Amino acid sequence: MTSIQKIGLGVFLAALLLLNVLLFMGQFQLTEQQLQDVVKSEHVEVLREKLQPMLGQTYTSSFAFANDFNQYLDNYNEEQQRSQQWDRVIWDDYAFALTKVASQGFVENNKLLLLFLTIVVGAAGALVYILPSHRGEPAGVKNNGVMFSSNKSRGIIGITIGIYLTALYVLLYWYPEYLVNWTMLVDPLSYALSGGPASQWFFYGTIYTLAILVMGVRMFRKYRGNKYQLVRTSSVMFFQLSFAFLIPEILVMLNNPWQDLKNIWPLDYDFYFDYSVASMLGGGSIGIFMLVWGTVLALVGVPVFTYLYGKRWYCSWVCGCGGLAETAGDPYRHLSDKSLKAWKIERWMVYPILVIITLITALTIANYFMNFALLKQSTDMLHQWYGFIIGAAFAGVIGVGFYPLMGNRVWCRYGCPLAAYIGIVQRFKSRFRITTNGGQCISCGNCSTYCEMGIDVRWYAQRGQNIVRASCVGCGICASVCPRGVLKLENGPEQGRITDIPILTGNESIKVLN
Repeated sequence: MTSIQKIGLGVFLAALLLLNVLLFMGQFQLTEQQLQDVVKSEHVEVLREKLQPMLGQTYTSSFAFANDFNQYLDNYNEEQQRSQQWDRVIWDDYAFALTKVASQGFVENNKLLLLFLTIVVGAAGALVYILPSHRGEPAGVKNNGVMFSSNKSRGIIGITIGIYLTALYVLLYWYPEYLVNWTMLVDPLSYALSGGPASQWFFYGTIYTLAILVMGVRMFRKYRGNKYQLVRTSSVMFFQLSFAFLIPEILVMLNNPWQDLKNIWPLDYDFYFDYSVASMLGGGSIGIFMLVWGTVLALVGVPVFTYLYGKRWYCSWVCGCGGLAETAGDPYRHLSDKSLKAWKIERWMVYPILVIITLITALTIANYFMNFALLKQSTDMLHQWYGFIIGAAFAGVIGVGFYPLMGNRVWCRYGCPLAAYIGIVQRFKSRFRITTNGGQCISCGNCSTYCEMGIDVRWYAQRGQNIVRASCVGCGICASVCPRGVLKLENGPEQGRITDIPILTGNESIKVLN
């Protein structure tokens, strides 16, 4: 590590430390006026009575404020539930909104300064660390000590990062009131883009996008000279910044529904849920366009593009989940489990999830057109459970938090229903394949080691077989790390694409269906 890299790393860690310290700073004081401004009119009197001890009291952190609020509200709701007064239970989540409006003091008064000292300076420090990296090394990646890195081989640093990311996602999804100080930092940016204050999701989108952009620069350095990797990285950076971050916020500023136009059902699992459809239909011509666009993209665009280009057109070039995995998650790609057991688990998880969300969506649509006569409001329970288990716990907490523990494509490999949908098309009706030249393979194992989807690429390369797997996202890293040029990503005629030879595993034979 060079001196300039040490400075960059120090700056990044200092900014990260300050960002975390900010969570415990500031003052919070709730007034009756703020209560009336935030809470629904039918809940004002109840909350004014139950939160009376909090009104006018000064708290020294969001944790103390939010803990008291949640305790008072939970006690009230439990009383109503015990007495079977279900209509009096307050189901609305006011914790984040009230914590934010009650904020005052240092953080509230220095948003721009703290935004600069934490996020901007932190990103700059990361770039200073990244830019000199891989200097003097050949383009690409080899087994250059990565297996002995505490960060990249499930060492103490990697485990610590995994725990930190997991805790962050838990707070983000279920306890956002504790992240209020972070959301206030990006308030100025939120007002500039959408005309309103930042939510926890805007803060998350900002950090998510910045991570892809900064770590995308690392990909440029690491794979310099490889045109495919440079263009692919540029693509995910562009789609995340424009389609996933800027355009949706600008739509909100123009009083249109928020929508990531590249997010496709069933990954965008709530696209056809009643509240989402109502929002789009209420958005005028632009909202109707979003509904039609999303439907055509899912039913026509996915099979057509997958037939022409394989799974890579979305999973490695467009998708935000894939974009984060390919940039911020790249240091952990070799941690994906290559065992046959992991492959079996993968197939028994990802396809049932696709079936489940398809059934939930079909029931929701049918119930919507039947004026909720089919399942009444019980579809909401299906939405909530799917959103909790798959949309939050799996895609977020495990999908990103477990990068340093299980590799960078845990969600894509085991849980993403869109990956399953595209994978089925790729396996049975696509022009995409990875061709191999078995005569050139020296069995170094680089290709298998760095396959983020857990495919034993070397097995195919040794036999000169084309690689056609539903799980392959076409990232091309296997070809990039091959020292002999054995592997090549191609689109060609379907005839001869698949070599129908089974994989032998002891006394059984399993055809390559995934």
